Order: sequence, then C-alpha cells, then structure tokens
Amino acid sequence: MAIAKAERLMNLALCLLGTRRPLSKRELRESIEAYLEAGSDDSFNRMFERDKDDLRELGLVIETVENLDGEVGYLARRDSNRLPPITLDAEEAAALGLAAKVWQQARLAGAASGALQKLRAAGLPEDVDPYEAHGALEPRIPVHEAAFEPLMLACRDRRPVVFDYRKATAARPEPRHVEPWALECWRGHWYLAGWDRDRGAERVFRLSRITGRVRSRSGRFTAEVPDVVTVRETVASWAGETADRSALIRLRTDAGYPLRAKATAVRELGDGWDELEIPYGHGLDAWLVEFGPDVVVLEPAELRADVMDRLRAVAKG
Repeated sequence: MAIAKAERLMNLALCLLGTRRPLSKRELRESIEAYLEAGSDDSFNRMFERDKDDLRELGLVIETVENLDGEVGYLARRDSNRLPPITLDAEEAAALGLAAKVWQQARLAGAASGALQKLRAAGLPEDVDPYEAHGALEPRIPVHEAAFEPLMLACRDRRPVVFDYRKATAARPEPRHVEPWALECWRGHWYLAGWDRDRGAERVFRLSRITGRVRSRSGRFTAEVPDVVTVRETVASWAGETADRSALIRLRTDAGYPLRAKATAVRELGDGWDELEIPYGHGLDAWLVEFGPDVVVLEPAELRADVMDRLRAVAKG
C-alpha cells in the first residue's frame, strides 16, 4: 500500500511539473493509472485531494488556475519549485568532505560520495577539493555490525523493531521489543537509544551485543521521541561519559591509554603498575572489562563486583 501511494504521488508530481498549462481533474485522472482504477468519481476526488495536500506538505508548490470557461486546472511551475543556488565557502566544503570520509567504511559511503558530487554540480567551489586531506589524522567511524543499517532505517522511518540482545552479564541473548530513537557512536562503539516496550522505559543497547537479525514491526510508537540533544545525553550517560563520583583502579604501565586520558590523578606504583583515579559513571564497568587483565578495580566495592560479574559471564561464554 505504501509503495502504491508513493508511486501515485510521484506520477502526480511529474504530471504537474511536466505540463505547460493547467491540467483539469479529468485530464489528470486519464493520465494516472491509479486514478483510472478508482471505483467512482467520489473515490477519485477524495484520493486526488489527499494526494494534492500530501504533495503540498512535502513542499511542492501547486497552483490552482481557473480558465475562461470556469474549469479549474492544476500545475506546478518549475521556477516555483526550484531550489535556490547552493553556495559553500571553503570551510563548509571541507566539513562536507570530512563527513564523507567518516563514512567511507560504512554502507553510507556511496550515498555520501553521491551527495558531494551533486553539491559540486550545484555550486561547490571549484577550487576546493572536499576529499583533500585536512590533517595528519583521518576520522573513521567503523560500522561492522549487521544491525546498523536496519536500525538506521527504522530510526528514520519510526518503525518498532525486535532483536535478540545479550547483556554483558548474561550467558544467553533475550528478545527486546524497542521503539528506536537514534544511533550514536561513543568510544568507537555504536549504541541504539530507544524505548524498551517490555520494560516500559528508555534503554540504550550496544550494537555489538545484538545477535541475529533485526526484525521490523508494524504500528506506531507508543512513547514520545525526545529531541536529539536529550538522546545524546542519554547515550553518553549509559556509555559511561557522565560521572558523579570517582573510582580507583590499578593499570599496567604502557596500557589503557583511553583510561589514562580520562584520569584525574595518576601515581606510579612500580613493578609495572600505576594507580589511577578516574570518573565513575554508568557503564564504566563494561568499559573496564574491555581491558581484561590490564586493569584491577580497587574501589568502590560495587564497581569491583560489577566488573567481576561481567568477567565471569564472559568466561562462561
């Protein structure tokens, strides 16, 4: 049904954009197959009025013109529906090139490259190469998880999804019914923020822990989608970026550089170990587990217990 309507809207838009004179309802009905298949005049009129309103909501400027005989016609003038010239300075073009480089390892690489080519044709400065290196380091956002693309589309289309998810402390995955809000990348890992229907609360899921296929479900969202800033704050909190206290850990010398970058204090212990004081927030236990035997949690006790539980779960497979 959705595909049929999209095709009908596209055909109507092409008819209105392609004509040099206003077309009457009768002419439009004879030109579009879906309208010919309408069961009655009333059915066609309702369908046409809805389609016309939908196209206007999408931004198409449709004029209504009455001729000398009093017959009403419709057209969409190309000059009224043409985007203004795109002007980008060197810094803006560089930002777009940087964004395209970020996605070179993802399924979005083709779309990003195609978008830049269209911008070049639409007025991107000829003396600016958006792919030129602008520093010694080139950013990359790795997207190796199979769940990324279906979840990205589900976030865009506001479609509920179902997937199997394995918590770090669980031996087996469990099904989750989620209304996806947004995907965010923290510390090189992708997270999905959304509304967990089974738990009736917002949750954040790490994509690397999603197993199997992501399945779409019909129906609308039941929870209100927060703004982008709120979603990012939620992911940051669950990913351990928001801290309200400190933790004390031992770290092997010359290991755990991301932890050292976060440390508020470092003390050499000798024998190949250092003592670090780091911010402690939600998700720190999961992050510390990634460093394996190079990290030992000293305090607080609950963090040490959480890390031990996660390590035991990993050992059990």
